[in-house]
Amino acid sequence: MSESTVARSDLADPATRQALMAGVDATPGSAKPDSILVVDNIVRQFGGITAVDVSHLEVQRGIITALIGPNGAGKTTFFNLITGFDKPSSAKTGAHWSFDGATLDKTSASSVAKAGMVRTFQLTKALSRMTVMDNMMLGAQGQAGENLLKCVFKPLWSGQEKAIEEKAKELLQRFKLLEKKDDYAGSLSGGQRKLLEMARALMSDPKMIMLDEPMAGVNPALTQSLLGHIQSLRDDGTTVLFVEHDMHVVRHISDWVAVMAEGRLVAEGPADTVMSDTAVIDAYLGAHHDTDLGDDALLSDQAMVEIQQEVAAEQAEREEEA
Repeated sequence: MSESTVARSDLADPATRQALMAGVDATPGSAKPDSILVVDNIVRQFGGITAVDVSHLEVQRGIITALIGPNGAGKTTFFNLITGFDKPSSAKTGAHWSFDGATLDKTSASSVAKAGMVRTFQLTKALSRMTVMDNMMLGAQGQAGENLLKCVFKPLWSGQEKAIEEKAKELLQRFKLLEKKDDYAGSLSGGQRKLLEMARALMSDPKMIMLDEPMAGVNPALTQSLLGHIQSLRDDGTTVLFVEHDMHVVRHISDWVAVMAEGRLVAEGPADTVMSDTAVIDAYLGAHHDTDLGDDALLSDQAMVEIQQEVAAEQAEREEEA
């Protein structure tokens, strides 16, 4: 059994994760012991503005990696590119990315999901006029009842549908949403929609889940619940890559942190190392080199208020576009 396989089998143990990543260079684009996602030469330009310019990035299998950076750094655009919701400007000039050994350069969003890389969105995509249970069942893959030739013969798919429904109930129970299963998704609170979207993503048994600001707009009562669910995903063997502005969250649950600024990858490493990096502090706050981004005092200062306001403005802008 290889060293990486042994490590993956025990990654629920914090000491094992720390030992695994201890030998990784804390430099942008560093190689990982067992990369599940490898990205090369991903560039996205809008007119004369370069939103993303990532020359190389690897995501370690089986851990929680946080992708952080100031508003406008290109994090969500990067997510869109590698999940098939957008195409890189460098598509014909060397853009390449692979997931679990499979090339995804010219793959659609649905094919990316089928490969095992599933994402959630900053603005939740729950279908408001469908029930919570119907939303969950839509997340299952390979449903025979969706086949035009089989759908008229219920015995061919009724057993599978029952199994899918049981799986959906188990996940809703795990995320404390089972009592809402017959409610319309549009009636849920913002935090409950985040939970629903995460639970629905798990219906496809993904190898990696990508969370775009999972804590944005979530009230404090549900924040701890979401954090616990993200950690349990990792402990169950799912790789997690998430975008987050809250430095409390990043320091608390991430095993590795990658930092983007102006579309580029500017730093990588453990949370404590990254949050004291002068390049990272510059990107967030300017030249306040004596400030630790993970310090509790900073999080209550005007700097974090401004970051939160920028996130809210970005959300409002996207809602208007939608």
